[in-house]
Amino acid sequence: MQSIVGILIILGCVFGGFAFHGGNLGAIWQPVELVIIVGAGAGAIVLGNPGHVLSEMWLQVRKVMLRKKQGEEFQRQLLLLMYELLQTAAGGLKALDAHVEAPHESALFKRYPLILEEPKLLHFIVDNFRLMAMGKINSHELEGVLEQEIEAIHEEMSQPAKSLAKIGEAMPGFGILAAVLGIVMTMNVVADGAGIGEIAVRVGAAMVGTFIGIFMCYGLLDPISSMMKQLVAEELQAFESVKVVLVTHVAGKPPLLAIDAGRRLVQLNIKPSFARLEGWIDKMQNAGDPDATPQRRAGDKRAQA
Repeated sequence: MQSIVGILIILGCVFGGFAFHGGNLGAIWQPVELVIIVGAGAGAIVLGNPGHVLSEMWLQVRKVMLRKKQGEEFQRQLLLLMYELLQTAAGGLKALDAHVEAPHESALFKRYPLILEEPKLLHFIVDNFRLMAMGKINSHELEGVLEQEIEAIHEEMSQPAKSLAKIGEAMPGFGILAAVLGIVMTMNVVADGAGIGEIAVRVGAAMVGTFIGIFMCYGLLDPISSMMKQLVAEELQAFESVKVVLVTHVAGKPPLLAIDAGRRLVQLNIKPSFARLEGWIDKMQNAGDPDATPQRRAGDKRAQA
């Protein structure tokens, strides 16, 4: 909704200001110029990017327009999922096989639907639990592997924003291209003896092409690509949080401390306090064990620590 409001503000101020100054909005409506500029931009995107980048670009643009963010509920589900996986792994990493081999069929993963809706993050989680189950790996080795993987994921997820930003930079050039074609057509009618009025209208239409190119660059594509970069940064925070949890666990820390280490990487505006995290864990344990008492839960935590 915020993105739509921003677009409406841009459109209202630019075109409203033009109309308020006495301009005729009908003069700006030049469908041929739009076809040339938008078509050239779309063609350049298709030509310059492989299919998987185009798919990721479309997905990110949708998220930006819908303002689909990983909020507090997403963070709650992620931290509790990691806690349950670590608790399960305490009985031996082989106990995780039933969950990590088919997460969409696992009762454990089904309790956290927001994580199941994020395929990249889901694969990152299950793949690295498999890695830990396959053999001994110390915390330093695991940290190095995860950092390289996150770097590769970051590069892939950032490519759509980079490509869209480049096309945005090219839009004024496409606008000039449309304007030049309009001037060429104007010269043709001048040669045919057109009057001053018709020539003025055609020159004005050609100049609209330059306006459209500049407007699409700075008014639409550049802000959208900037939002896509921020979206990628927010999504990578979840990967970093999972990495810290896994490295802390492999270093020999109890599950609660490992989850708290991951909590510390959550964005400040949605970061839960340690007490709130404990409350989530207590509520989850109560749901799974209705006979649990506060004294027993406190004893369990002391045993973990």
